[in-house]
Amino acid sequence: MPELRSNQWYAGQDRNAYLHRAWMRRGVPGSAFQGRPQIAIANTASDLTPCNNHFNEVAESVRQGVWAAGGVPLNLPVVSIGETQVRPTAMLWRNMAAMAAEEMLRANPIDGVVLLGGCDKTIPALLMAAASVDLPAVVLPGGPMLTGTFRGVPLGCGTDVWRLSEEVRAGTLTEQAFLDSESSMIRSRGHCNTMGTASTMALLAEALGMVLPGTAGIPAPDSRLLARAHDTGRLAVELVERDARPSHLMTTGSFHNAIVALAAIGGSTNAVVHLLAIAGRLGVPLGLTDFDRIGADVPLLVDLQPAGRHLMEDLHRAGGLAAVLREVVDLLDPDARTVSGQPLVAHLTEAQIWDREVIRPRAEPLRPQAGIAVLHGNLAPAGAIIKPAAASPHLLRHRGRAVVFDSVEDFHERIDDPDLDVDADSVLVLRGCGPKGYPGMPEVANLPLPAKLLQQGVRDMVRICDGRMSGTAYGTVVLHVSPEAAAGGPLDRVATGDWIILDVEGRRLDVDVPQEELDRRPPSAAMTERLARPQRGWEQLYVRTVLGADTGADLDFLLGSSGDRVARESH
Repeated sequence: MPELRSNQWYAGQDRNAYLHRAWMRRGVPGSAFQGRPQIAIANTASDLTPCNNHFNEVAESVRQGVWAAGGVPLNLPVVSIGETQVRPTAMLWRNMAAMAAEEMLRANPIDGVVLLGGCDKTIPALLMAAASVDLPAVVLPGGPMLTGTFRGVPLGCGTDVWRLSEEVRAGTLTEQAFLDSESSMIRSRGHCNTMGTASTMALLAEALGMVLPGTAGIPAPDSRLLARAHDTGRLAVELVERDARPSHLMTTGSFHNAIVALAAIGGSTNAVVHLLAIAGRLGVPLGLTDFDRIGADVPLLVDLQPAGRHLMEDLHRAGGLAAVLREVVDLLDPDARTVSGQPLVAHLTEAQIWDREVIRPRAEPLRPQAGIAVLHGNLAPAGAIIKPAAASPHLLRHRGRAVVFDSVEDFHERIDDPDLDVDADSVLVLRGCGPKGYPGMPEVANLPLPAKLLQQGVRDMVRICDGRMSGTAYGTVVLHVSPEAAAGGPLDRVATGDWIILDVEGRRLDVDVPQEELDRRPPSAAMTERLARPQRGWEQLYVRTVLGADTGADLDFLLGSSGDRVARESH
């Protein structure tokens, strides 16, 4: 075993070593400081992060595993972000959570860490932190909730919120029935049971090699999750003994595998911005176009909401991630390794599909080409993305008149105005929702449709935004348009009535306006007036330093890593 980092605090007979040991004893035997790895459990449990509020129980199983392997477990509460709770948007806090976790991991006498995350931003933030401090680390996803039902029909978290709320606006579902479904939506502990961002990032963390194989996707109430938590605690001690660090595991090949997995499972578009940010911390050369190059021709094999019918409990029952990846094993990097010490592909040989309605065989995909499509054009010089698997096929090639909204508030004020000049062929454009503009890049890109069109039976339209959309959402939505309008991107010069051309097959997004005219137009005064201009605190720092969505929306001074070294003693 390599020299323990924690020895810098605990070894020796001087005053400082005495202080560090004495204050940590409190019932811990003296042997705890004699050559035993100190393992932090970076715990995002919080009652205000409802998807993670069972993590203290899970952490206890991790603790038992660490003790059993000869390590010393240390609960380390870190910043927790409840996707459904925090305002103005959880994405505003991802980088802060990553920075705070990184600094606490570096500042404390620990040798390795278990990253306990679940809700959307917690796993990406923890992986960003682990990549920057580069101590031996393993992710333990908290698992999806069980399937709830309403009137005999399974409910998909998030996805059915969007669907049912639109039916109320269309007049086909009563408001009382909508409210009655609320108590059925969340059946148990755990994160969303659709292929939203939480499920996606848990599965991709395993594809990256950072999760004990076979763990991601186990439902939160399933006792097997506690058994895997124990195993993960044991593994964390082993990782220290092997000196297996995130920079050794999350390689270019690992990100290749994550992109293949993203397409095959029909994962959230949010994974794009998170994977780019994690790669940026590691110095791995990953760009927006890599998602198209690697994932475009990967078939969609998982029939899960929002791209399909089933839910996460079904995916686990049907064989889980391993069964999916075995179908596309020829597309995976064979050398990318996992926390187990073995290549990812070595864990797929025994995997089987147990329900071919949930996981399709390679020869019978849900869609033959399902990867994230990356668009460029005069409306998105630095790129934009769309998830074809969640879009309406007839809208993937479309030309329509722009109906422009300068902010979310402007949208809500006007979208249901019966005099709004909009029809089914129109293109709804929302700007001022990028990282700088909101701030924090909210999940608003899947715009509700105009009520008058819903009442006519319209259920999808082309929508364009510089913000994000929930991984549980669906529709023909172009998002992450870069540069964002608030950073001077051309989206801020589009006018209502301009013709927008979307060509997903050709990977184009254009406004049919001569470039000279577009360049001459001034920025939208109405949008500029609505932009957030924070004067202090985290929001001010964020707006001043955040990068574009096309590179991961990290802060400019957080790119790369600083390692685990702390130069000075505290006394």
